[in-house]
Amino acid sequence: MLVRRATPTNLHFVIPTTERFNMFASNYPLADVFISTLYIVIFVVWIILVYHVFADIFRSHDLSGTAKTLWVVFIFILPLLGTLVYILARGGSMHQRQSLAMQAQQKTFEDYIRKVANTKE
Repeated sequence: MLVRRATPTNLHFVIPTTERFNMFASNYPLADVFISTLYIVIFVVWIILVYHVFADIFRSHDLSGTAKTLWVVFIFILPLLGTLVYILARGGSMHQRQSLAMQAQQKTFEDYIRKVANTKE
């Protein structure tokens, strides 16, 4: 078996045929790839859900500051349970609050455009 050592002048060397290099993730079955992908997608969906829950908490005008603080603390301490409890307790009206916020934003935008264009409706 001929093996040359790598020297500063000769950086090429021969690898003995008895050594085998495994390809990256060659022993990772396809089902495990699908399961890992599923876990990543579920995690991303959960992050998006938490974002929407926090946006709804701070958008709600019917919650006091103390109630908002308690919801945020509950979600930080028990993230999965806190998010699910919030969805069960207040999730039914999340779309209503979102719709009202979008209508108010649209009205503000239209008022600004009328002011800049100096026209009346």
